[in-house]
Amino acid sequence: MKALQEELEQYKKEKEKIKNIIGTIGGKTLNQYDRIFNVLFIVFLIVFFVLDVLRHFFNVETALPPLFSLEIGLLLVSIKIIWMIHKQTKVEHFQFWILNSIEFRVNDISKKLKNIEKHLKD
Repeated sequence: MKALQEELEQYKKEKEKIKNIIGTIGGKTLNQYDRIFNVLFIVFLIVFFVLDVLRHFFNVETALPPLFSLEIGLLLVSIKIIWMIHKQTKVEHFQFWILNSIEFRVNDISKKLKNIEKHLKD
């Protein structure tokens, strides 16, 4: 009974640890920063697009050189892609860590099961 209770306590500690790790990887604070980053990204792209449309269709002079908005747009999209790859790498690392932990547990349970079978045969 006591061993079962200790195992339950260990399970609760691991559950809390995983909850904290998930919070640091993709918690609410990161979601808020993600949202801010995405909004700023979209606003910048729209502003440069509107300035370029005004320049080409309505002959409105802007302080930006003609190809500057295209170059900045390409830079912003490249940064966004790099940022998304970085986020995906963090998720994949976490998934690998979880799968590795599960494999370790399964191997541990398998060893215990073999021990129990061995003791039952004796």
